[in-house]
Amino acid sequence: MYAVVRTDGKQIKVSVGDKVRVEKVDGDIETEITMNEVLMISKDAKVVYGRPYIKGATVKAEIIETGKLPKVLVYGPRPKKALKRLKGHRQKYTTLKIKEIT
Repeated sequence: MYAVVRTDGKQIKVSVGDKVRVEKVDGDIETEITMNEVLMISKDAKVVYGRPYIKGATVKAEIIETGKLPKVLVYGPRPKKALKRLKGHRQKYTTLKIKEIT
């Protein structure tokens, strides 16, 4: 059994017991969250699609850890200048463990 959920504008395929890394979700470690934006559920040979979401379907997950990804460097010249520009960005993330799909 697996489901496709929408989180932060991205679609993620999850099943029970999976650990997935998503963009920052508010909450403390070891708390349970519920995702209501379920796009599709597949169980055995039966597939249910939502328009756009499945009414009454939820995915429960537990927050395992939070942190920041490695720094991504963005480098590029500035137009009509002799200067170069260097920026860095570290995206915050949350690791979730999928507990239940209903």
